[in-house]
Amino acid sequence: MANLNIDAMKENTYDAIVIGSGMSGGWAAKELCEKGLKTLVLERGREVKHGDYPTAMMDPWDHELHGAMTPEEAGKYEKQRRSGFVGVFNMHHYVNDLEHPYHEESRFDWIRGYQTGGRSLLWGKHCYRWSDLDFEANAKEGVAIDWPVRYKDIAPWYSYVEKFVGVSGEKLGLSHLPDGEFLKPFELNCLEEQTRGILKAKFGRHLTIGRVAHLTEPLNGRGVCQNRDRCDRGCPFGAYFSSNAVTLPAAAATGNMTLRPFSIVKEIMYDAEKGKATGVRIIDTNTKEEIEYHARIIFCNASSMGTAHILLNSTSDRFPNGLGNDSGELGHNIMDHHYFAGAYGDYEGLDDKTYHLRRPTGFYIPKFRNIDKSSANPDIVRGYGYQGDAYRTGWDRGTFDAGFGGDFKDNLTKPGPWNMMMNGFGEILPDHDNYVKLHDTLKDQWGLPQLSFHTDFKERDLKTREYMKNDAAEMLDAAGVKNVKTFDKIGGIGKGVHEMGTARMGHDPKTSVLNKWNQIHAVPNVFVTDGAFMTSAACVNPSITYMAFTARAVDHAVSELNKQNL
Repeated sequence: MANLNIDAMKENTYDAIVIGSGMSGGWAAKELCEKGLKTLVLERGREVKHGDYPTAMMDPWDHELHGAMTPEEAGKYEKQRRSGFVGVFNMHHYVNDLEHPYHEESRFDWIRGYQTGGRSLLWGKHCYRWSDLDFEANAKEGVAIDWPVRYKDIAPWYSYVEKFVGVSGEKLGLSHLPDGEFLKPFELNCLEEQTRGILKAKFGRHLTIGRVAHLTEPLNGRGVCQNRDRCDRGCPFGAYFSSNAVTLPAAAATGNMTLRPFSIVKEIMYDAEKGKATGVRIIDTNTKEEIEYHARIIFCNASSMGTAHILLNSTSDRFPNGLGNDSGELGHNIMDHHYFAGAYGDYEGLDDKTYHLRRPTGFYIPKFRNIDKSSANPDIVRGYGYQGDAYRTGWDRGTFDAGFGGDFKDNLTKPGPWNMMMNGFGEILPDHDNYVKLHDTLKDQWGLPQLSFHTDFKERDLKTREYMKNDAAEMLDAAGVKNVKTFDKIGGIGKGVHEMGTARMGHDPKTSVLNKWNQIHAVPNVFVTDGAFMTSAACVNPSITYMAFTARAVDHAVSELNKQNL
């Protein structure tokens, strides 16, 4: 029997283990495999191979309810639907809330995708670099703790991942929104271009096309964007970046990757004598069998909350409150971006102008408050940007218009009036009182404790939203937009689907979980490179930052392995 156990351990031993196959997990897998490490990638959900997108080519009339969810279907996605993104054509990429429950001491909108690729099949694809304005903000303002890195540390890694991802965009030369390695940008339409000039002349503000991970030029054998704007169903052309289309195939091509779906990581195993992790214990979601896998290094990429769950559940005599939790900060400092605050209205004119195709991105207005002395605003902390678009209404405007008959129907075949919308994205600051913990009694179907959330918006967030609404209305009014109305649909933290924090990096092990290389301070062979490592949130979409830090961390990990330091 002893020999059988030794053989089993050998079979279940790898150079590296990656927990999660999504945005950052795919990058960890690619980098580790390309550097020659035999790598096990564990995915808790089902396997989805690139091209396995059943609704990608469907039109509303191909569905028996023309795209509507049944009440039974809607009931399975009660919390997922809080995001506003879930529909009948993409619901298979979101978790069933009844099968994957969690507890809310206060509201948290935990939006998840349990399948190969995770939410890389669902993200908005916006890619904006951080600047030192972001990395230095905590230290300058005395908020939480300082980042242990600066822009110069991450800039080359931004370039590295951008060249492989394929990011389309326009260079602006702004110090607070650094330019990247861009493919040619999508085009602004005529009303957006007109508004761009007005905002620059009147306010000194910038409007540009969104910087997005959509190919506008061929790259590494992937197809270019077809302007279908059905991205959340999966892209058969590989035109937008996903783990399924880009990083996981690259990892698989090395022959060094083993992908195991239906594998929930229960805990990371720790050896107190060695002061290192030895591997992971998983639960097979189908059989509920527990299996151990071993490796010299482990990358946690299960999402900010998924990683927090694993680390909190990985207890031992050395770490009674969770692996690496000497600081007591594990699970705390949850952040997101608060949004759905802005304005919209109608534009009269440009009736002889229109556009074609369904562009998969809109415009972006970078933050313009608190970037220097001249833009300082003591009423709010930090700043916010806007995503939005201008568009002509289509035939569906007839749903709300009074009318009937042939003339009415003929008119609906023509482009309708122009509309414009600006939606603000604000920064939520790190706060110890926004946290997640393991519930004392509630379990999931695999016997694991459910996560319990305690998160609230603060007064500073609500005050910022007033500026987000009013600034949007002022800019639309200046652009000649009529009937301007503001909106504010705050939801809960998590609704921005940019959840961050829970295992922040920092200089001091007494106040942080990770060091500047994304290593757990006290367990140096465990790396965390999903959103859990973030020390602050900035106000831009975070995924390209996760990718850059992941590539950097893998480079460091392999270097340390080669030096026999891990």
